[in-house]
Amino acid sequence: MNNPNSPHMAPTEPDTTREWVRHLAKYRDPKLFRSLLELTATAGPFIALWALAWWSLSYSYWLTFALSLLNGFFVVRLFIIQHDCGHSSYFKNRITGDWVGRVLGVFTVTPYDVWKRAHNIHHSTSGNLDRRELGDIDTITVDEYQALSRMGRFKYRFYRNPVILFLIGPSYIFLLTNRLPMGMMKSGAKYWFSALGTNAAILALLAVIVYFGGWMPLLLIFLPSTVMGATIGVWLFYVQHQFENTYWDRDENWNLHDAALHGSSHYVLPEPLQWLTGYIGIHHVHHMYARIPFYRLKEVLRDFPVLNEAQRLTIRESLSCVKLQLWDEKNRKLLSYREMKEMYGAV
Repeated sequence: MNNPNSPHMAPTEPDTTREWVRHLAKYRDPKLFRSLLELTATAGPFIALWALAWWSLSYSYWLTFALSLLNGFFVVRLFIIQHDCGHSSYFKNRITGDWVGRVLGVFTVTPYDVWKRAHNIHHSTSGNLDRRELGDIDTITVDEYQALSRMGRFKYRFYRNPVILFLIGPSYIFLLTNRLPMGMMKSGAKYWFSALGTNAAILALLAVIVYFGGWMPLLLIFLPSTVMGATIGVWLFYVQHQFENTYWDRDENWNLHDAALHGSSHYVLPEPLQWLTGYIGIHHVHHMYARIPFYRLKEVLRDFPVLNEAQRLTIRESLSCVKLQLWDEKNRKLLSYREMKEMYGAV
């Protein structure tokens, strides 16, 4: 039984997904000291590992490379702070949050305002089959796949191939497509300024690195840490929404709150990995109330045990999600190509 007088326990659990908004609102306020502490605890190791990797260039390129891969996790954590700034959940002052996000965007090679717009679209349309827009991994239905031409099916299979999706795709997105306001080319000068301003800052930073250290810090520190961070980020985003019993619906039946709770996973990671990834694995809570700072998401699970058990996805279970590619509207689940063939016959 929940104790209504306990500050650490919610007195009741909502009956509908819409009611969760009211219950989760009390967790939305960021704590300035905690926000600054988390920023320091992320930027500090990021800079220290950069310095250590640079120092190690004189001794072992393999050690440099290993340290850079490790630093990829702190790139992810910087991105999570940037992500929270985009939701206005990291600082009470929105202007402060936006400028911190823009600065971090240089180190995560992600133009802040462009990403913020795309990510807000993702939150407002996630799980809506009639609004598959920016910020999502392309997913089509069984019927749509069967209606494609042979070339269309080949293109979709190529895109969803794990090698493309998790090895080549992250580098392509973060190193190339992020350089322009993709999907917002006609949306206004703000997004051009965001992309080109971030590009100019990145180039200036890289020029300083090359001037003082030559090309090896660029090749063995910057690129590996950036690509590692991008790969981890894409994997996390994938398993947060691409699991068997996720949520998709047509616009007339789609519900924002149902999509948030049932269309987002609770990725159960060991505590060190949870910390390194900014607790973003508690994704169902984040989608229900995006204004909650990442460092308060565990408070929600502590106070609402039902959410701790909802949509749980272990590392082992997440690996099987890679084979799921098509949404079956009839049975309301993601299928593999083999399952589609067994249920509906060959195309």
